[in-house]
Amino acid sequence: MKLDKLKIGQPAVIVRVNGEGAIRRRLFDMGLTPGVRVVIRKTAPLGDPIEISLRGYELTLRLEEAGKIEIEEI
Repeated sequence: MKLDKLKIGQPAVIVRVNGEGAIRRRLFDMGLTPGVRVVIRKTAPLGDPIEISLRGYELTLRLEEAGKIEIEEI
């Protein structure tokens, strides 16, 4: 399952981060690494972007970026 399909409030664990080059490196730099627990906190009125909670902070991602992150629901 991809992060962009996760429901609000449902916890999940990152399994894999896809993408290439600078985008993948940027996602890793933001703390989106395998094994990290994430929860979608809220979405914008039109659904993009989404706000997720991980490692004790809130992060806003575009759906395009979230679609590159494979997760497993808890």
